[in-house]
Amino acid sequence: MNPDNKQANNPLHGIKLQTIVEYLVDNYGWKNMAKEINVNCFKNDPSIKSSLKFLRKTPWAREKVEQLYLDLIDRKS
Repeated sequence: MNPDNKQANNPLHGIKLQTIVEYLVDNYGWKNMAKEINVNCFKNDPSIKSSLKFLRKTPWAREKVEQLYLDLIDRKS
């Protein structure tokens, strides 16, 4: 396998988690994000910093955030 093509089919390749969270906040807002993904970091005193800390430690929540991002990108294209 060519190492350059390793991530060729990954639509999230090269996109930072912070960029994803900021994009979702801009498009949904914290309240709607909390409705979509029921986690405290989106409900109680939300911030980018606290969300990133939680998502980096919690793979299932990060996967949901990434899927929400991909769904939003698909709807906009």
